[in-house]
Amino acid sequence: MSADGLQMIDMNKINAEQLERTIGYRFSDRSMLRQALSHSSYANEHKAEGAGDNERLEFLGDSVLEVVSSEFLYLTFPEMPEGKLTKLRASLVCEATLAFCAREFGLPDYLLLGKGEEHTGGRGRDSIVSDALEALIGAIFLDGGIDEAKSFIKRFILTDFEHKRMFTDSKTILQEIIQRDYKNSDVRYIPAGESGPDHDKHFTVALALDGEELGRGVGSTKKAAQQEAAYRALIELKSRGVSICI
Repeated sequence: MSADGLQMIDMNKINAEQLERTIGYRFSDRSMLRQALSHSSYANEHKAEGAGDNERLEFLGDSVLEVVSSEFLYLTFPEMPEGKLTKLRASLVCEATLAFCAREFGLPDYLLLGKGEEHTGGRGRDSIVSDALEALIGAIFLDGGIDEAKSFIKRFILTDFEHKRMFTDSKTILQEIIQRDYKNSDVRYIPAGESGPDHDKHFTVALALDGEELGRGVGSTKKAAQQEAAYRALIELKSRGVSICI
């Protein structure tokens, strides 16, 4: 075996160990972890090596996440009605929030992507990152059982409800606050720049209330940038003593 081959194996081992330390779980079958990190584009390019993608694990992890999050919210908020529980769960496990959670502990850095997907910015795409997080949940469930999966979900996903709801529903929450506390005020999302090549464009948007900039967001779409700008504006309003409870 060549020195380059040995180095690649060592690097894969180090990366796996780093991720395991980060998430607080060590796999008995590390091939399960590798599959959870393998996007279909990578699997298609490595069929000769028997590589599989993470889509089946993502399917399983999605179901485990729904059960664990439902139980957790049911027990944590005994007085909350079904409708509000459903809305809160949706905020915690939607694509944008899961991608946010995954980035918090650096999961995108470990993803295995095909060359084309890598070139077009797939590592930063919410759908790919959130699917990988659900696949990781599925892998932990199969490798270590429901208790280990539950521990991981509680540590990395079922935390900081207020800010995650603000993050996912920021434009709606901000609109309701404006209607409640700032009637007849002028709210505008102002384009503030674009960067990157056409296949990996990033937009910057500023949010202004009566001409004062309250927040600025960056995203791969204008809508995503607006969402982050609204979130930053909510954080600013909260720091000024404005109630963000709707």
